Amino acid sequence: MRIIKYLFLLLLLSLVALSIFIATQKGVFTVERSKIINSQKSSLFNYANDLKNWKEWNSLAVEDPLLNITYSNNTIGKGSFCSWDGKEAAGELKTTNVKQDDSILQTMDINGNIADISMSFKDTLGKTKVTWKAKGKMSFTFKILSVFNGGANKLFGSIFEKSLANLDKKLDYEINTYNVKVNGVVKKLEAFYLAQTFTSEFSNVSKNTSIVFSKITTFCNNNNITIKGKPFVIFHTYDTTNKLTKISICIPIKDPIFITEGSEISSDTLPSFEAVKTTLTGDYSHTQKALDKTLEYLKTNNIKTDPSFSRLELYSIGKNEINSPSKWKTEIYFPTKPKPVYRPAAVSSIPTEEVVPADVEKEIPSEF
Repeated sequence: MRIIKYLFLLLLLSLVALSIFIATQKGVFTVERSKIINSQKSSLFNYANDLKNWKEWNSLAVEDPLLNITYSNNTIGKGSFCSWDGKEAAGELKTTNVKQDDSILQTMDINGNIADISMSFKDTLGKTKVTWKAKGKMSFTFKILSVFNGGANKLFGSIFEKSLANLDKKLDYEINTYNVKVNGVVKKLEAFYLAQTFTSEFSNVSKNTSIVFSKITTFCNNNNITIKGKPFVIFHTYDTTNKLTKISICIPIKDPIFITEGSEISSDTLPSFEAVKTTLTGDYSHTQKALDKTLEYLKTNNIKTDPSFSRLELYSIGKNEINSPSKWKTEIYFPTKPKPVYRPAAVSSIPTEEVVPADVEKEIPSEF
């Protein structure tokens, strides 16, 4: 009996000693991991900057398929956030600041362990070096977990390493798989739409379209306005020297409406027009390849563009429908000048050989 008491006392003293040891461990931790990702910096940044993609590559989500994730209305850039509840962890991730194509700053809370997170992106010969760093404080429970798992650096480091490997594998296929097809001359029918028009840097177009599409969609829902068709962007001017473009970010609607002057959102009508259509299947980073192929087609076929606007991009399958960039579908329309109509000259009463016009317009398929 005395031996049992001694053993119990020894166990109790061991637990007290262990608790004191754990409690006196540093609560502050810093973890950093880097990896070369086989994708261009801008594509990688845009993918990581959208929290909707988080579940596709972060090991916390990849290894827990039953993880329940809730997102903010806007999932891109500063102010976006998501929260989750899973079998092993619950937490929240919030983006506090971004520097386009350079860095993303976030705060994360996992089971009461709060950390400042940063991801930086550097070009490396066509690929991208991602450096992921976390600095924060551990709860007492997490101190216990870290002691038995090699410390916070090893525990968090393992999550970072697996997540970066997932990111590389996911993006290698999703970003680099694409197809460009020039469909030829088509006719776009008249459409009514709501829009917000402003000048944007090239690098901010993707972020701005997501924000404005969400804003106009909410406006339509709140005012019982029927949306008809897919969202599109009209590029009025396209300044490659200064990398600036004047755009109208548009949502098509069923019926024309009147909006009070002074509102950020305007109502307008897109008249019917003829255009050369090109379809890009894949990530938006390949848009320039689609533009180049379209311009080559225009030149080869001696087709003149209409200067009323630069082009129109319609997102028939986008990130709101599917989370895989390789399956996104963008229709690009370059407005063209109507071909001249050839009319035969007045025919004299003297019989002559029949003259056939040298250039007869082909029937143009109609689409919306």
